[in-house]
Formats: sequence, structure tokens, C-alpha cells
Amino acid sequence: MAIIDGLKPARASRLDAFLRGVERAGNALPHPFWLFWILFGIVAVLSAILSAAGVSVIDPGTQEAVSVTNALSISSLRDLFLGAEDAFTGFGPLATVMIVMLGVAVAEQSGMFASVARRALSNVSPQYVTLAVALGGVLGKFLSDSAYVVLIPLGAIAFRAVGRSPLMGMIVAFVSINAAGDANPLIAPGDVVFAKLATEAAQLVDPAVTVRPTDNMYFTTVSAFVLAATITFVVERILRRRESALVVDEDFDAAMASKETQSALDPAVEQRALRRTGLAALAFVAVLAALLIWPGSPLRGPEGEFLESPFMDGIAFVFLALFLLLGGVFAHAVGKIKDSASIPQFMAEGLRSIAPVLVLFFAVSQFLALFRYTNISTVVAVSGSDLIGHLGLPTLVVFTIVLVAVACMNLLITSGQALWALVSPILIPMFMLLGTNPATTMALYRIADSVTNSITPMSTSFMLCVGYLQTLNRKAGIGTLVSFTLPIATVMMVVWYLLFLVWWAVGIPLGPGSPVR
Repeated sequence: MAIIDGLKPARASRLDAFLRGVERAGNALPHPFWLFWILFGIVAVLSAILSAAGVSVIDPGTQEAVSVTNALSISSLRDLFLGAEDAFTGFGPLATVMIVMLGVAVAEQSGMFASVARRALSNVSPQYVTLAVALGGVLGKFLSDSAYVVLIPLGAIAFRAVGRSPLMGMIVAFVSINAAGDANPLIAPGDVVFAKLATEAAQLVDPAVTVRPTDNMYFTTVSAFVLAATITFVVERILRRRESALVVDEDFDAAMASKETQSALDPAVEQRALRRTGLAALAFVAVLAALLIWPGSPLRGPEGEFLESPFMDGIAFVFLALFLLLGGVFAHAVGKIKDSASIPQFMAEGLRSIAPVLVLFFAVSQFLALFRYTNISTVVAVSGSDLIGHLGLPTLVVFTIVLVAVACMNLLITSGQALWALVSPILIPMFMLLGTNPATTMALYRIADSVTNSITPMSTSFMLCVGYLQTLNRKAGIGTLVSFTLPIATVMMVVWYLLFLVWWAVGIPLGPGSPVR
């Protein structure tokens, strides 16, 4: 049976034509590394034009005139050249990503993540399998990109175990990780990066503002369960009747069963390793809690504060210690630590895996340094807020415009951190001048950035999922995946945005010490 038998031919043809257009448009874009350098050149030339035109605004915070600095002048070129190294080494997310990844790499290379995910999705009742896989995907984004490699095959295993299409299990896992990944009750490394970028953008207006990784915690925690329920509803009420079209090729069926058998650890060894890892996690949390409860703890602020404290500022080191401990305990229990070089080798492997991110960070850091230097961000933010103010648009209308615009941009620029680095210096200052908390802008961005990830072929994770589908059915393709993810993404966007509007209207804090307004 063809995998898209459930679709009408005309509809499939229009969908394929649309997707081909999107694919051509995305392929015409350069790699994000070069995109930021192109933007660097555009901003430099624009700064020269605006500076020559005498463009300036009055900073509402200081009531002083701010003019655009010509980045192509001799003195500016000298400043930018001498500051290039500091711009890169001082780039907020750089150190955070590298520090956290040292610990994550140990946990991932040891096999701990895979074992935890496998146990979490095993023995699930048939009526709850979709919800279980959806929750696993939402929570699994904490594993970063490794979540796709671990949870998509596990989604197939979970659905297969209860007599449903394993391809549907793959799709549910993928869309949960990809579209709902920013709705996570846990503080993941990506949250730290988002907060760092938001802080740098907010300080363009007010140098005293700091955006913390926990500033969206309440909102993302509730969102995680709302979106998991939404995914379950769409799959069971809308897509279930088309699930019969998702068939596994006969010659792949036996291979899948064999692969499931070979990938698992010995149950007794795995259970013993997870038990020891769990005890280590409890001990770590107990020690950390004791240190934080102690009023004079070095992890608390000078006056005993928690939110503004060394603990929150150094949370990357907390993650490093946690994953290093848990990964080390698990690796030792399953016999993966051969000698004293094993742990450093795991760390080195982890840094090699994020080398493309570090390369991208270099281009982003130079672009942001130039953007800050030219004062264009301040001019655009003030001018944009003035324009919106003169138009008399309600804040909710502005929210909607930004949501749609960012969601469309995300179809082509699929890196959430890269897109946030691009738009945060504009959106956060602009909304700050309209009286909106930077954390609220960051929450709105999470919605726009997440929901369209699962419908764009420009995303590497999207194509990864297509590849997984083709391991079970050769006829599976882009149109197949989009025909299932598009309804989910559309409903998710509506539901999540409505949740955001209700949250904003009621005035519920987005996180600890983080008002929505």
C-alpha cells in the first residue's frame, strides 16, 4: 500500500508543489555562518548611509540623542578589528554551551540518556501510548539534538508494542521534540543560551536588566503538558483515521525486530546502572539543596537572595557537575569506563559534536558586536515603537504580527538560537520601550520558533525524521511527513498562542520573579 494512499491525488499534488517551492527558496539561502557575514556587510553599509544622513533618535531611558555610527570609518574599522577577539570570547552563550556540553557528553556517551528514555516509554498502556510518547518528546528536548536519535526510534517501538503503526510513533516523537521542544519544565542548556542572548539584547536599552534561564519556567511547564495533550488530541481525533496508510514494508519488519533486540543492554546490568545513577542524582540534589538552604551559603547572593545569586549565574557549572556525576556513575556501572582517559574522551567527543555551533557563534558574535557598535538597534527599536505608537495598534495586535512574522522566518532559518540572535536585538528593545518585559518577548518567540519547525524541509531534524520513516517504508517522503505534522503544528500554534494571551491578560508570572508585564 502506498504510504499516502489516504490522500486525494490533487491535494497531494498541491502540497508537493508548495513544498518544492519552500525547498527551492530555502536552498537559495546561504549557510547561517555566511548569512550572518552577509548581514554584517549589509549593516556596515547601512550604518554608513544612515550616519551620512544624520539619523538619530532620543533614547527614552537617558533622554540623550543617539546617532548611528559609521562602521566603515577608519576609527570604527580599527575598533571592530581590535574588538573581534573580545566579541567572540565574551559572547554570552559560547562559554555556557561549552561548559554544559562537557557534562552532557559524558551522560550521552555512557548510554544513560538512551536507557532512561527506553525505561520511560516501556510498558505503556495502549490508550496512553500517544500521550506517553508526546510527553517523552516534550521532556526529551532536554537531551538537545540527541533526543531525535534516541526518541524517534523509541516512539516507533512504543507504538509497535501496542499494535499501532511504528511510523506514527516516529511522527509523534518527532513533532513533540521539534514543535514543542521550547515548552519544557526543565532548565535545558538551550534556555541558558536564550536567556544570555535576551540579556544582551535587553542591555541595549537598560544595562541593568538581566534575563535568567528560569524566567519562562512557569509558562513552559504548563505549556509542556498543554501541548502534549494537544498533540494527543490531534493524533487521536484527526490523524488516527489515516494511520492505516502508514504501513511498514514487509522486508523491513524483521530487520526492525532484530535491531530492537541488539540495541538494548542486558536488563539486569541496565537496571543496576539506573539504580546507582538514581541514587547519585538524589545525593547530588540533597547536597545542592543543603547548600542553598543554608543562609550564608556561597551559592546565595550577598543578602541571601536566590534568584540573583552565584547559583543562578553559574548554573552552567551545576549542569556540568550533575551530568558528569550521573554519566560517570552509569558508565562505570555498565563497564564503559576502561581507564582514566574514558571520561576526558567522552568530553572531547561532546565538544567535537558541537563544533558547527561554535563556528556559527563566531559569525553571530561579530554581527552582534557590529550591531551594538553602530547603534542601529537602538534607532530601529525607538523608531519601531514610535511607529507602532502612532499607528495606535494594541499590544495584542503587535504580539500577533510578531508571532506570524517570526514563524514564517523560521521556515527558512531553522536554527532557533541563530534566529533568536538575529531578531532579539530588535524585538526585545522595541517591546521594552512599549513596556513589555523581555521575558514576555522571549516566551512569545518560543511559540513562533517552535511550531513551524516540524513542517519545514529546511530543518535537518525534519529530514532526519524523513530518513527514519524511509527505513520502514521506502515510499515515505516529505509530503508524507508534512501531511501529518501540518495539522498538529497548526492546532498547536493556535492553542499555545491562546494560552499565552490568557497568561498575559491574567498577569500570571512567567517564572520566579518574572512578571508577564
